[in-house]
Amino acid sequence: MVGVVVLSVIAVAGFAVAIYAAWLFHDMPDASQLADYHPPTATRVYAWDGTLIGEFSKERRIFVPYDQIPIQLVRAFLAAEDHDFFNHGGVDPAGVARAMGKDVINAIHGKRLEGGSTITQQVAKNVLLTNEATMGRKLKEAILADRLEKTLSKEHILELYLNEIWLGYRSYGVGAAAYNYFGKPLSDLDLAECAYLAALPKGPDNYQPVKDKAAAIARRNWILGQMVAFGWANRDDAIKAMREDLVVQQAPTRTRYRDADYFVEEVRQRALKTLGPKLNEGGYYMRTTLDPRLQSAARAALMQGLENYDHRHGWRGAWGHVEQGQASGGPDWRQAALAKPPPSERPTWRAARVDSAAGEVRVTLADGSGSGTLEDADVVWARASGKGLHEGDLIFVEPSAPGRYNLRQVPEVNGALVAIEPRSGRTLAMVGGYSFSLSKFNRATQAMRQPGSSFKPFVYATALQNGYTPASRVVDGPINLPGAKQGEVWSPENYHHGFLGSQPLRRGLELSLNTMTVRLAMNIGMNKIVQNAKLFGVVDNMAPVLPMALGAGETTPFRLTAAYAPFVNGGHKINPHLIEVVEDRDGKPILDSDQRQCPGCQGDYNGQESPRLAPGGDVVLDPITAYQITSMLEGVVQRGTAYQASSLGRPIGGKTGTTNDYRSAWFVGFTPDIIVGVFVGFDDNRSLGDNETGAVD
Repeated sequence: MVGVVVLSVIAVAGFAVAIYAAWLFHDMPDASQLADYHPPTATRVYAWDGTLIGEFSKERRIFVPYDQIPIQLVRAFLAAEDHDFFNHGGVDPAGVARAMGKDVINAIHGKRLEGGSTITQQVAKNVLLTNEATMGRKLKEAILADRLEKTLSKEHILELYLNEIWLGYRSYGVGAAAYNYFGKPLSDLDLAECAYLAALPKGPDNYQPVKDKAAAIARRNWILGQMVAFGWANRDDAIKAMREDLVVQQAPTRTRYRDADYFVEEVRQRALKTLGPKLNEGGYYMRTTLDPRLQSAARAALMQGLENYDHRHGWRGAWGHVEQGQASGGPDWRQAALAKPPPSERPTWRAARVDSAAGEVRVTLADGSGSGTLEDADVVWARASGKGLHEGDLIFVEPSAPGRYNLRQVPEVNGALVAIEPRSGRTLAMVGGYSFSLSKFNRATQAMRQPGSSFKPFVYATALQNGYTPASRVVDGPINLPGAKQGEVWSPENYHHGFLGSQPLRRGLELSLNTMTVRLAMNIGMNKIVQNAKLFGVVDNMAPVLPMALGAGETTPFRLTAAYAPFVNGGHKINPHLIEVVEDRDGKPILDSDQRQCPGCQGDYNGQESPRLAPGGDVVLDPITAYQITSMLEGVVQRGTAYQASSLGRPIGGKTGTTNDYRSAWFVGFTPDIIVGVFVGFDDNRSLGDNETGAVD
């Protein structure tokens, strides 16, 4: 009878063990998947010249192959975490026994279970398992560690560990930690710095280099002592390292090329459509078309142009005000002033408070860095508007001399600038607004606005394709046409409100004559103009009605600028793009946007000129017509509405554009090597004011 009971107990226990084992193994991850595992790594974005302009990531990590990790860093981590790593089979039985003893006590008292984990077990936990602290998870961890040791080399396991581990301070892996803590790559770390990084897996929050400096140094020095004990560091070198202070030196901001914020965000949105969520973790190499020199010039030009316009239209008043009680003392006014910082693109601007406004205007900077007086010319400018300056006003200023400041104002008007290479379609520069820090809306690619007269070249090009020449004459005179509603009359007028009679096409385009353009559109037919507008890429759809000939349709600055390319490159439509090349983390090509043929590019270099690639897009305009329209657009700069651009002193073609009620101002200009499109307008589409025409200032 006793035997039967014993056998029954054994059977039940065996059945229970079998059930537990089945549960334990049913969702066990496959250790072999780590053979091809890559930790989430940032995608890095470069300009065409190799300048790093951005990163896309969900974890701050710089992947470093094992053979590029300094041996003293490897030894520091082994000394701290698992000195017997190269000898055990993935699990340290003695360590597990010690941990289990503590875990029994912890379980009784309701505390979290401890580790006893080898580096291999930590890899299994960090990469393959959840972070729950249960006996079941620990058993899985040990089993997976054994499988990992049979699947991967010790070096591969260490590579995974050192690139995956969280080290605090926004750092996943040792590569990112080296930059974030010490401002240098792994290869430049000294012994003390290696030992400090090895102290962090124990708990980054417990060994912060500033808040917990004493504990951090003590932990670092213990690791140095361990390295000496295991024969991995020279005693004298270790003692010298122990005497070093622990100083954090953050790396320069490598990814914040501020001039390209709009461009980088547009790249991100376009890449996301192709790569999906992998964009932020795939470790892609992305070379863009951006020219940093041109981009910086473009941003500076647009910001200055918008500020000039804003200055012409006067001082709008202070952006904030504090009452006299606040202004006389206490931190309140400073908090109010600093709560609205100036645009990050204007780092020399400061928030300030007006201390006195009678006579000489005195100001105090909100950040406590100084005080002084406003320049007299700025005071006169502010008072001329009727708004003036008052005690307690919160304003922006910029130092002009010791104790002297210029009054500054953030423009309400906005705009965009795009620069495109006409033969390749490379987008060399893109600025989507006055300040990315104030508005992420990219007016270069997202703002649908009427192009006004900057659309007229497509009307004239269509005429040249249909039997007209630059010398053909069309009447510029009054014309009355049916309006949009029953009984209405539409009578287009010229900007100068006069008429010049019969004029050659060349002169009509130079002076941007509206009535002449409408007659020309009537003669050739709006259907042909609409067909060309779609073919060139100005729009996707357009109603075949006469106001469209004067630019009443809507497009974006990016599309309009690219659509001018066939005029410049001999008639080829381009594919305007921002991303040139994308490669995965192993260097495998994912995307190559430049599909143009290049005969001779594979040959040896013998001092000859580099090949000039022909445009690769579809032919949408015959070369003769392209030459004619280019010549006519040069006349616009030499003798017409874009005469101001002739001051640049080089051959330029282009076309200005202004919409009804001066709501938008445009200029698209070009040389043989570049097309630049500029748009200026308010986001709410209100008028820019009388005589604000053509965005060429």
